[in-house]
Amino acid sequence: MNWRDWEMIWKRPELPLGAAADLASIRDTFEVKRRKFRNALLVRDVVEGGAGLLVVIALAFIWWRQGRSGWPIAAAIALVLGVVAVFVRERLRARRNRVDASAPLAHRLAGYIVDLQQQRRLMQRMWQWYLAPLGAAIFVVVLAIVRTRPAWDIGRDPRFLGGYFVFVGLLMVGVWLVNRDAVRRRIEPRLVELEKLRADLNSS
Repeated sequence: MNWRDWEMIWKRPELPLGAAADLASIRDTFEVKRRKFRNALLVRDVVEGGAGLLVVIALAFIWWRQGRSGWPIAAAIALVLGVVAVFVRERLRARRNRVDASAPLAHRLAGYIVDLQQQRRLMQRMWQWYLAPLGAAIFVVVLAIVRTRPAWDIGRDPRFLGGYFVFVGLLMVGVWLVNRDAVRRRIEPRLVELEKLRADLNSS
């Protein structure tokens, strides 16, 4: 990847038009958009996986500071590692199924469609593999820390804990809504465009 590739990842691309898109435009911009999508997935997997490993290290340190009483944090570490494993699996899958830019258009198109469909599945099932495990990990860590605090500590106040967990829950719902919107506005219309291009190739 060069600097131009990295720069394009962070620029918000135009929304795909779906069935209304011009076939010639889809064909002309195909490789550029395919590369941007592939690079964006690379950045996501590296950032999310790396962040997960940093969280694991932090949790291990908290467990060490807590001593034997911090044993429930082991469950939180396992949950976070499970999420990290998903991003590792996705990176391995991307490398295994990578189609070179010199391959025929039909092969690149088929690979691109498979990748988009996979990302749609991941984003639609975000609660199962991402939000719920991380939420459970946060719950376990907070309770593991609070249970060792003195009775007068504000962290043991049920109102404080309830407010904190409500905040975390609302934050996760927000993440889910943003990703659902991305599927509806970006992935679904782009799949329609690519299927339109594939139908044209098959009819040629």
